[in-house]
Amino acid sequence: MPEFKIVVSDPRVRELRIVPVKVVGSPDIEYSEKHKEQRELVVGKANPKLIELIKPELGVAIIRIWKNKANREKVNIATKLVEDSSLDIQTVVVPEALLREKIGSAEALGEIFRAPAFQLRVGGAEASRLIGMRIGDRIDGSIIGLPQIVLEIRGGSDLAGFPMRKDISGAVKKYVLLASGPGFRPKEEGERRRKLVRGNTISEDIVQINTVAILKSGK
Repeated sequence: MPEFKIVVSDPRVRELRIVPVKVVGSPDIEYSEKHKEQRELVVGKANPKLIELIKPELGVAIIRIWKNKANREKVNIATKLVEDSSLDIQTVVVPEALLREKIGSAEALGEIFRAPAFQLRVGGAEASRLIGMRIGDRIDGSIIGLPQIVLEIRGGSDLAGFPMRKDISGAVKKYVLLASGPGFRPKEEGERRRKLVRGNTISEDIVQINTVAILKSGK
């Protein structure tokens, strides 16, 4: 059965509003294998005022915890935010098991911001339905647990990293002469190179699908 990593980008994110927060782990929030394997977003709880402050239109935020700022060692947690008015405005609650796994503690100082991009894995029958879809096609966001959006396919790549191109029809892999990306970045003006790329159609050889999120109300 096929499996795909779906990368979701939010094109409406222009400037990030980053808010410092205390990150607290709760044993009452689920953290299972589906979360560890990135098949479902973990739940994060936050005060409604904090959610309004960062304005995550897709309902997804990134919680960043710096393990070592000097070495720029960090943990980024993509969370599906839900409101909890009982929380302090600068406190975010996530699964305790997740925090202990990532940083070895049930509490940490961090920061939260609207997610400019995140990724999830899709397998089984849901992944099979993506076979044959092409760049430009749209997928209902319920496939990744976000029914309020649709995902427009913008590209993808295979296991070796060879990119899909919109201008090449079919689920093919072939050498083409390129003057620009994806698949080639010219270093000199007018430079052209023959590169191996994928066509515009998703097949079982594709491992990553790149999408942009579109709110259903704004289609």
